[in-house]
Amino acid sequence: MAEKKHGEPIPYDPDFNGPLRKRSCTDVLCLSVFICFIAAWIGIGFYAILNGDPSMLLVPRDSMGRRCGKDADVLEKPYLFFQDLTECLKPTTPFSGCPTPQICVKECPNMFYTTKDNSTEQIKPYCVDENIHGKCPKWILPSKPFLFRCLYDVADRKKSHNPRISRIREDEITRLLANLGIEVAIKTFTEDENALQTGQNIVEDIIVSWWKILIGVGVALVICLLYITILRWLAAPMVWLSIVGVIVGLGAALYFTVIEYISARKAYNDIGKQYEEDKYGYEGTSLKTKRDLWLGGLIIISIVLGIILLVMIFLRSRISLAIALIKEGSKAVSSVTASLCFPIVPWILQFGVIAYAIAVGIYLASSGRPMYKTRYVDDLCSARINIADNVECDPKSWQQMVQSHTDFATYCPKANCKFIRMNNDLLYPYLQAYNIFGFFWLAFFVSALGQMVLAAIFAQWYWTFNKATLPFFAVTSAFLRTLRYHIGTLAFGSLIIAVCRMIRVALEYLDHKLKQYDNELTRAIMCIFKCFFYCLEKFLKFLNKNAYIMCAVHGKNFCASAKSAFMLLMRNILRVWVLDKVTDFLFFLSKVTLTLGVGAVSYVFFVSDLLPSKIIDNSNLHYGVVPVVIIMICTYLISSLFFSVYTTAVDTLFLCFLEDCERNDGSPEKPYYMSKNLMKIFGKKNKMD
Repeated sequence: MAEKKHGEPIPYDPDFNGPLRKRSCTDVLCLSVFICFIAAWIGIGFYAILNGDPSMLLVPRDSMGRRCGKDADVLEKPYLFFQDLTECLKPTTPFSGCPTPQICVKECPNMFYTTKDNSTEQIKPYCVDENIHGKCPKWILPSKPFLFRCLYDVADRKKSHNPRISRIREDEITRLLANLGIEVAIKTFTEDENALQTGQNIVEDIIVSWWKILIGVGVALVICLLYITILRWLAAPMVWLSIVGVIVGLGAALYFTVIEYISARKAYNDIGKQYEEDKYGYEGTSLKTKRDLWLGGLIIISIVLGIILLVMIFLRSRISLAIALIKEGSKAVSSVTASLCFPIVPWILQFGVIAYAIAVGIYLASSGRPMYKTRYVDDLCSARINIADNVECDPKSWQQMVQSHTDFATYCPKANCKFIRMNNDLLYPYLQAYNIFGFFWLAFFVSALGQMVLAAIFAQWYWTFNKATLPFFAVTSAFLRTLRYHIGTLAFGSLIIAVCRMIRVALEYLDHKLKQYDNELTRAIMCIFKCFFYCLEKFLKFLNKNAYIMCAVHGKNFCASAKSAFMLLMRNILRVWVLDKVTDFLFFLSKVTLTLGVGAVSYVFFVSDLLPSKIIDNSNLHYGVVPVVIIMICTYLISSLFFSVYTTAVDTLFLCFLEDCERNDGSPEKPYYMSKNLMKIFGKKNKMD
């Protein structure tokens, strides 16, 4: 009954020879829709480029609405200077803009100035035109350009830690703040000084040690290649070594966490009585937070370690099966080593899709007519000059009006005609939605292309009875075969995922809009919908992956391949769970082991004192852990790239193995294609004459 419910087993076909059988184009209708969609997306890109101007969004504008470094009268002044940065601290700034006069300047100031200095000549470039406001800044601090905006350089207060920064005396800052009486305002810029200085030190460490980081990444690449090569012959020992390594590492982390927690708890208990007194309040709170953090880390590590140990105890036999599949996958990957490099192609295509979507989005956002509105027009200004606040204005007409009213600076010192946004046409939201959907569709299409090509490679390897006859250009032939016959199938599968993802985006947007009506009912409904579509997308991705594998093997359309894969998996649901969970778990442990191993070696070179300075000198680094963290991140990404090939190989070989079990019986007429190792595990053998 189970077999009937999930379809009949795949019958024996004497003419079946795997992916090399005669094929025809699949899902031609979806291919036509896909081509038309891409053509329309390219057309939208041309429209956006012809009508958009990203500089309207990115280039700073002064109080007159002139684009610094772009408009004719400020062509040589690319930076924007704020006369009083403390005005930008107001909570209304994100909505109405900074209400201080803003001027385009040739360069950001590198001096200190107050009104008591009586040296107005040097600050003339930072004064607004006399006919408009007639005022110069009351104070100036050394600034550095950031996104073409002149901002106070906090690092100037840390010259002793960075001799390359110009020397400025601390007493000048103290005198400046005392004269102006704005200690509290300037403190807002400098209170997070340690964090900013830390960020600067990290950037400097990266710049100084970039070549060491590259060497470390190169070593990590070699180690990952060695690990994968060793898997070819020692799959079981390497996987078990990864498991033991993670367990030992978690055990060491648990021991260290327990020690630190006990120390933090003791320190907190020692001042328990004094904690209630105000003078010990901050110290007590800090120690309590430290104790709670170590306790949280202890609990998390204990749970993770307990889960891994339980998996090891209760799934020993399943792990052996997963290791056998990994070994088969390593054989396939070793036979077609070019497959390890193939994921670079989808990555490059993905970067191209991302870059194009972002470019089109920016050009679309900057298309249309720029909208300017009056800002900071108070009642006195409105009554005397006869202008209203928050109404559309024209920068040229505004400038003429300002110059024609001699009392404008008196009654309207802060009023200006300010650029607000691009007034896009009615089609803009639909074009932007089309662009977002195009990004999702193309991104999932490229991912599907990589999966099907790899599936075709490993399926051809499995169904080749004599592995020595495998074509030399297996990757190239699989890639060309996929492009020639199955673009429509890839477009169909990726379209389904793109629609599901677009629905999830729409739900997030709707959830954001419903915040003003926030209540328990709406939160519950939105949570249910988001959870449902998240699970649906995960299931569809799993189904698509197996449909691509079946299409690569049999050359059928998407629906037929998805049905065949689903029925085959349902007839072997327990084995599927082993593959999808245990194998992925083992791959994850291997990636963690590689990352921690490379991190430990990097720590010895960059942080510890085990090696003499003659071998490697890190005295110019503020934080030796910075290159260690970067190398570990790169190691994890590199190992993920390689193991993504292994994951596809194992998934493909597993489906082929299930089909092999149903199609053949080991007789001389219908021999198994599986390896002797798999035959031994599953108690099967070929009966030779």
